[in-house]
Amino acid sequence: MYVDSHCHLSLPELHERVDAIRADMAAAQVDRALCVCTTLEEFERVHTLATQHDNFWCTVGVHPDNEGVSEPSMADLQTRAALPRVVAIGETGLDYYRLNGRSIEQMEWQRERFRVHIRVARALDLPLVVHTRSASDDTLAILREEGGGAVRGVFHCFTETMAVAMAALDLGFHISFSGILTFKNASDLRDVARAVPLDRCLIETDSPYLAPMPYRGKTNSPAYVPHVAAAMAALKDCSAAEIGAATSTNFERLFNIPALLKASTNDQVLV
Repeated sequence: MYVDSHCHLSLPELHERVDAIRADMAAAQVDRALCVCTTLEEFERVHTLATQHDNFWCTVGVHPDNEGVSEPSMADLQTRAALPRVVAIGETGLDYYRLNGRSIEQMEWQRERFRVHIRVARALDLPLVVHTRSASDDTLAILREEGGGAVRGVFHCFTETMAVAMAALDLGFHISFSGILTFKNASDLRDVARAVPLDRCLIETDSPYLAPMPYRGKTNSPAYVPHVAAAMAALKDCSAAEIGAATSTNFERLFNIPALLKASTNDQVLV
């Protein structure tokens, strides 16, 4: 019924518990998850999750916050993106939240890294998983310059303004909402979620981070994504099941993932 469109199951606090997490997902009717890569060093572990479990897929990319890691070339990303069950490029983007004494001008290395990811996504016709924090103007500008309207994808864990959301939609992107949607101080974000058309919405956990209420402050899990669906349902005056169905369809379409089929004889889910 539900899909977690962005989680980090390769991180130690979750990777060591993957079997239990999968059992929790099944109990919560969370059918599938996208395991997101943040460094080239991490990719093998992320990819193994996707190849060993038939309801996981993965991405390849280097997060803008990660320094002191292998810098991705177009060839690095293209080679890994050609492997089975790799369905997107990212997580990539810009993050100026922690400049650590540097100026925005000195973050050119982030902007160049972002451009490399966009060029690969465009060359391979794969969706882009975009992270942006305190950098929305540059994020949108570079997408316009490099994407040229030919790159699709998702602004994940969206926390920006209504104007940024509308600009992302104009570029053809989806908007993904996380457990932040359930936080008491997130009224502006709820206004954004209310305004984004349902056929352009995704839901995610960004596990192990940002657990939704009532689990805030604890380790997040894909099994908690129904709480995000319930929060969105309240905003859009529909049921959580309707949110689950719509966002699952959006996930399948954006990442070119086959829909779940139910056998008519025994109602067994097939992937």
